[in-house]
Amino acid sequence: MSRWEENIRKVIPYTPGEQPNQPDMIKLNTNENPYPPAPGVEKALREMDTDTMRLYPDPTAGELVHAIAKNYGLKDEQVFVGVGSDDVLAMSFLTFFNSQKPVLFPDITYSFYDVWADLFRIPYERPALDENFHIRKEDYFRENGGIVFPNPNAPTGVEMPLEEVEDIIRHNPDVIVIVDEAYVDFGGQSALPLIEKYDNLLVVQTFSKSRSMAGMRIGFACGNEKLIRFLNDVKYSFNSYTMDRTAIAAGVAAVEDKAYFDETCNKIIETREWTKKELKALEFSFQDSMSNFIFATHKTCPAKELFEALRGQHIYVRYFQKDRIDNFLRITVGTKEEMQKFIDFFEGLSEVKVRRFYGSTGTLVLAESITIYFTGRGSFYYFNDSAFGTQGRIACSILT
Repeated sequence: MSRWEENIRKVIPYTPGEQPNQPDMIKLNTNENPYPPAPGVEKALREMDTDTMRLYPDPTAGELVHAIAKNYGLKDEQVFVGVGSDDVLAMSFLTFFNSQKPVLFPDITYSFYDVWADLFRIPYERPALDENFHIRKEDYFRENGGIVFPNPNAPTGVEMPLEEVEDIIRHNPDVIVIVDEAYVDFGGQSALPLIEKYDNLLVVQTFSKSRSMAGMRIGFACGNEKLIRFLNDVKYSFNSYTMDRTAIAAGVAAVEDKAYFDETCNKIIETREWTKKELKALEFSFQDSMSNFIFATHKTCPAKELFEALRGQHIYVRYFQKDRIDNFLRITVGTKEEMQKFIDFFEGLSEVKVRRFYGSTGTLVLAESITIYFTGRGSFYYFNDSAFGTQGRIACSILT
């Protein structure tokens, strides 16, 4: 190793979700919104004067800050904006978590938290979720250097009731508590009303999910005016011009179209509830999700093999090879048509294999090592098949 490498800050980086680009794919792996941004966003971008691109943008992103503040009934001084909620959260870690005491966040949560803590050399501990993936509020009633957790949680989709969120804030008056609400608009209850009551609360949200603007990178934080001032001080010391002109214009247009926002959120909620029923019929199990995804497992079918089978058909979901959750799939809620195809995948697979493994008399041919995978809508089985020259094991269905 070269001597200069001794002075390099080495970290294990965050691994973003896969971004495939295939014309026939169904992309259910990164919790993007399946619907386009509000119509006003396209209009704002089309009407932009490209000559202004030679000028620096407003470092305060004042128009966007004002639009967000107005939408939530806040003062402009209570809103901070950044390049996606990742940027806002990272800036918040850097600004607020500076004691020698450990910051607390759940053991199963957004993977970026421990990455930022390691990058900024912040000590941390990860209280374990209970067996149903719920945060135990009492685990946060102890001395610490700050608290951060998503609500609803990611990747589980489980929401903590607002009264429990407030209980955590109430027990920690001497540190900053950050509630990461990337998914709150899909039926959750926001902690925003609590920022007038607690000066140590910071609520972070994003335009990537409910406002269909993951590609534009807009996030924001709301809190006490003093907290926002401290955040801006750090931002200006790091990068004065975080928000470009296109992001500001598009963001304002998105916030102002509340009717479209409500319409698309409601569509996703309706499709999520329909998908829950369909998955239960296939004997999947999951905690009740209040987000735009479902975190599901099956009692007999390994999640990794389902992930690979779906991927083979260009249906992309998210699989985490991590302790406690390595038999779960995180399934983003797409359009109703996409989710119907997702559910149909299993039934379509069974029909193909039935034709292949059954003769004209309907008798089973050369089936070995049979293990039941699904019951309910016909039963899915797993085979080793040497007679037909297939590789490995094959999922198929036996109709009775």
